[in-house]
Amino acid sequence: MTAALIEIPLEGPLVDILAKPMPEGVTRLHWLGQAGFVIETGTSRIVIDPYLSDTLADKYRGTDRPHERMMPTPIAPAALKPVDLVLCTHHHTDHMDPGTLVPMMAANPKALLIAPRASLPAARERSGLTDDRIRLIDAGETLSFDRVAVTATRAAHETLETNEAGNHRFLGYLIDTGSVRIWHSGDCIPFEGLAEDVAALKPDLTLLPVNGRRPELSDHGVPGNFTLDEAIALATTIGCTAMVAHHHGLFAFNTADPAVIDAASARTSAISVIRARAATALEWRNG
Repeated sequence: MTAALIEIPLEGPLVDILAKPMPEGVTRLHWLGQAGFVIETGTSRIVIDPYLSDTLADKYRGTDRPHERMMPTPIAPAALKPVDLVLCTHHHTDHMDPGTLVPMMAANPKALLIAPRASLPAARERSGLTDDRIRLIDAGETLSFDRVAVTATRAAHETLETNEAGNHRFLGYLIDTGSVRIWHSGDCIPFEGLAEDVAALKPDLTLLPVNGRRPELSDHGVPGNFTLDEAIALATTIGCTAMVAHHHGLFAFNTADPAVIDAASARTSAISVIRARAATALEWRNG
């Protein structure tokens, strides 16, 4: 039997599901909306890019891009506990949200925040943390914890950008739990060398944004991501067993059609492609 990613229906609210013990030998993923996930290993709980507030709706209310939610928050920030690590791929608010990070980190006093070195000022301000609870990383570096290792990769959203010190503003993360290697690309588009960089890390499973990019957004400060076809091609090239399509279904002005994602999933045979859904969990099971 080979490793596989299995979709299972949620039986009850996420807060109740997270309170239950994990099955032995299983890694479970819960989608929080947009690029956010909870990754549970039985020994660690990792949260990546959580956006569980209405910070952006409040900021952009009354504009031509109001950022009103298409889906409700699956869990309150302070109710998401216990948490060991919180990872933010970059400084954009739907990935590093003060309305989420402040209450979540307060409810999890032992949790550490991992953020790009280029984003230290934003990480401090938006989390309310002092530096002893923040761990900084840049592309090519690895942070090792008790049972988890996190390696940062470059991301282009829509360009590769560095600060004055040469640190990348946008990152992806390879999360090695010991039983599965999960790559979250962060917000990203294809660029030369990306596939080679990630293939060398040998991911089993990848989490990729599929909302694409459009000039009418990019030209007004809203950079895009992979198209669905680009994401599937990349996941196939880097040798993953499965891909989870996300960054859809939250903001109406910048989303992807779920029917199109599902149709692509049905016709793709090289790898398993699954659309992230709040009503289900994803379980990685080793053969």
